[in-house]
Amino acid sequence: MRLTRYFLPILKENPKEAEIVSHRLMLRAGMIRQQSAGIYSWLPMGFAVLKKIEQIVREEQDRAGAQEVLMPTIQSADLWIESGRYNDYGQEMLRITDRHERQMLFGPTNEEMITDIFRTHVKSYRALPLNLYHIQWKFRDEVRPRFGVMRGREFLMKDAYSFDIDADGARAAYNRMFVAYLRTFHRMGLTAIPMRADTGPIGGDLSHEFIILASTGESEVFCDKDILDKPIPGADTDFMGDLSPIVDDWTSLYAATDEMHDADAYAAIPEDRRMQARGIEVGHIFYFGEKYSKPMGAVVAGPDGEEKPVHMGSYGVGVSRLVAAVIEACHDENGIVWPDAVAPFDIGLLNLKPGDANTDALVGKLEAALEAAGKSVLVDDTDQRAGAKFASMDLIGLPWQVIVGPRGAADGTVEVKRRATGERATLSEADAIQRIMAGA
Repeated sequence: MRLTRYFLPILKENPKEAEIVSHRLMLRAGMIRQQSAGIYSWLPMGFAVLKKIEQIVREEQDRAGAQEVLMPTIQSADLWIESGRYNDYGQEMLRITDRHERQMLFGPTNEEMITDIFRTHVKSYRALPLNLYHIQWKFRDEVRPRFGVMRGREFLMKDAYSFDIDADGARAAYNRMFVAYLRTFHRMGLTAIPMRADTGPIGGDLSHEFIILASTGESEVFCDKDILDKPIPGADTDFMGDLSPIVDDWTSLYAATDEMHDADAYAAIPEDRRMQARGIEVGHIFYFGEKYSKPMGAVVAGPDGEEKPVHMGSYGVGVSRLVAAVIEACHDENGIVWPDAVAPFDIGLLNLKPGDANTDALVGKLEAALEAAGKSVLVDDTDQRAGAKFASMDLIGLPWQVIVGPRGAADGTVEVKRRATGERATLSEADAIQRIMAGA
């Protein structure tokens, strides 16, 4: 992609309304544009990152045995009245009346709708276990939306819902999602700590939040530092096997949000291992048993033929919030530093003298070779000064920069920069491609 044809409205100055790093950098890097309070348009670069994060989430859900569906954004209030949550959810719910005077709402979550789908089609325990998920836009009418997409009113979310015949089966489903979440965030280059958490309006008695440590986080967290060194389950994890040893190992060390904090248990940790910090919630998992299945009649016939309510859990990931969370965790004084897995492009290829025959030829040759090798390339072919090009590339934070000037083009060399480390090297065209493909 040539920058002269790419819509990238970079801002030179810090926007006054941006209070935290991710909001500031997303606006400056031309990733989003605010349409109204807490509601954003996603511009090409921001949307590219959003789609990459969404795909990682999807792949790990599929790996864990969940099946993707797509439910509508607008829901009937009747389902929420049936579950008993319609009047309890509060003013965050955007309530709507259609032209036929039917009470509707813009879904803040989907427990009721997925339960209705389940009860309509599943009648026997033989269809269990079952986990259905979707990735869909949600709306919660926050009284004070702030921090950009970190705490917006409209947001993209993955929510999954498990159905099991009993509490043991539901716990196994919970463990699968627990492990899937560890893998999901690790693949994005993040360290997310599972912490005991309050269940809130979702309900239930078992819940963990997955927290990324950041000074701008809204949650105060307390944990044992040793949890940061826990190994992440590998790609060969058997999700159909017993995952309780992995979950037990992770939950054996103290980690809790302020709502669930136990001061005595925390004080029992050796002092040099205690960590009190702030964090960003990027995922939340719940087991809530029969909270929705009982009032909504989601029952199946058991092995003895007797009907019983299914046990359910729900599992959310803030997909759009993760874009901001990655930036909060991965930036420096010059801009964003994207982890390879979620970067909008792999490489920024800078042409320092567009119009020069040798420079144009080498840039075109490198672009073709890198794209043929499966890399995505953004070519800066603008007529800006070199300093402005460097500043823009550092701001948008692509993992690699390849810099082609007329002097190097004459002798077939380029400068390669690794954004995360700042390491630079002058290499031949072939060695530059080899360095990038090696990832080091």
